[in-house]
Amino acid sequence: MKIQDLYQIYLNHPIISTDTRTCQVNSLFFCLKGESFDGNKFALNALDMGVAYAISDDKSIIHPKVILVDDALKTLQDLARFHRLQLNIPVIGITGTNGKTTTKELVSAVLKSKFIVTSTLGNLNNHIGVPLTLLSINKNTEIAVIEMGANHIGEIAELCEIVQPNFGLITNIGKAHLEGFGGIDGVISTKKALFDAVIANQGTLFVNSNDDLLMKLSNSDEAFLYGIEKGLVIGKITDYEPTISVSALNTQFVTQLVGSYNLPNILAAISIGVFFNIDLSLIQSALLNYTPSNNRSQLINTANNQVFMDAYNANPSSMEVAISHFATMDKHKKVAILGDMKELGDYSLSEHSKIVEYFEQFPQIEVFFVGPEFSKVTKNTSLTSFQTSNEAVMYLKDHPICDAFILLKGSRGIRMETILEAL
Repeated sequence: MKIQDLYQIYLNHPIISTDTRTCQVNSLFFCLKGESFDGNKFALNALDMGVAYAISDDKSIIHPKVILVDDALKTLQDLARFHRLQLNIPVIGITGTNGKTTTKELVSAVLKSKFIVTSTLGNLNNHIGVPLTLLSINKNTEIAVIEMGANHIGEIAELCEIVQPNFGLITNIGKAHLEGFGGIDGVISTKKALFDAVIANQGTLFVNSNDDLLMKLSNSDEAFLYGIEKGLVIGKITDYEPTISVSALNTQFVTQLVGSYNLPNILAAISIGVFFNIDLSLIQSALLNYTPSNNRSQLINTANNQVFMDAYNANPSSMEVAISHFATMDKHKKVAILGDMKELGDYSLSEHSKIVEYFEQFPQIEVFFVGPEFSKVTKNTSLTSFQTSNEAVMYLKDHPICDAFILLKGSRGIRMETILEAL
């Protein structure tokens, strides 16, 4: 079936399903496959549940409402790209090593104060999530905000082929997923693809003027610049305890975010709001009312302590800035509990060692390390480390921490959030 013909079916059934546990009546069910699942096995179940058609690449399935294709995932992506090409709206692509989900949420919150916005749900920013987001755009949508993530070389270019962004923002470029990228050069070339795509589409880039690498990669005199010294929006932090307040455009913006490293994310959202002619008072309200969630830059008060929870993910770049900010905060008793950083491959031990060495600058902070990688590099030291988060929980229940300000940071696979129960 040609993609144009499938698109006509999609227009009559514009809800996409990929999971029989959540599929909707009259939706299109795409039978996607992965390492541990095969959606083709559920095609007939989905039809029994009332989906309009199942799109399958298993030629053994014979049913009048099964549309057979060569590759169900590629068909989903091709359908999303075709849909995108029918849209005449701003499509803002956001990527970066750190802060892309927070920035996407802030930008979406600001834009929603004036426009009907479709944006990436959660962090569904990969080769499946991006086309699903595009296909959720309907005729009422006025602006789309699409987050794009990557863990291997060339992935952003592949996603940009689908998204066709006419606006773009890279939060930063640092050390993450080094195993898949083969090193920092692979990260840089992959992220730069967003800028290249926007320029090719004669669009607009939003660039942090304080980031020399991003300024070099943007290579555009027409970019919308923001920063602490140079740009169309210039801002600075006026208060960061307990949460960040920012002064920009002679206006005070109060947020519920923790961590001074969120300043560029906040300025990016303000900049996009200004570009789209949103009143500063609406931008103020949007930023004030945005509540961080899902273990990102959250301030949590427990019965005994105050916790700076930033444990959604971790890499060497985000770990260092989190520690640096934490060290500057004026608290009488500070404790850092740090979990392993995943997907670093051959760089893992050296990068974990660098974090341990970095902490030598801050003897006033008590520190615990969690995970097998940190355990390896602290083995012959006096530092306290645990193989798992469960071990850390058991220790902290026997040795409770009270009246402290605690940084909780680590990759999702280490399950740092489970330690919260012992704090």
